[in-house]
Amino acid sequence: MTNITEQDIRQLNSFLRGELSAVETYDQCIEKMTDTNVVAQLRALQESHRRRAELLTDRVRLLGGKPAQDSGVWGSFAKLAEGSAKVFGESAAVAALEEGEDHGRDDYKRDVDKLSPAERHFIVNEILPEQQRTHDALSRIESMS
Repeated sequence: MTNITEQDIRQLNSFLRGELSAVETYDQCIEKMTDTNVVAQLRALQESHRRRAELLTDRVRLLGGKPAQDSGVWGSFAKLAEGSAKVFGESAAVAALEEGEDHGRDDYKRDVDKLSPAERHFIVNEILPEQQRTHDALSRIESMS
């Protein structure tokens, strides 16, 4: 494996851990929600993160790497969001999700240039637009809560 490929695998796995954390965080927040309309919207956003995790998993395998299996240190954000939902209620949980969406978007934008051109193209065209869409959708949900 070349250094570029190894670096791509490491970075894609970092993105993958972020997506896995997002799926976990949505799970924990959805459990606390009572508004069925908000739950349905959050499930759709969670599914978007799940699809991105699958795309990143496939991409890491395509490059000959071993995909991350869990969120690693990213999981601590999921625990924080869960705690917010328990202690501060639903609007705080949605706000924590939005903060996670901000963080995810910022990570992609900050680290995309660390990738080789082919992997950068994949992230910019396949992953980032969907990350921006979920970010914007969650912002709308938060403004209504």
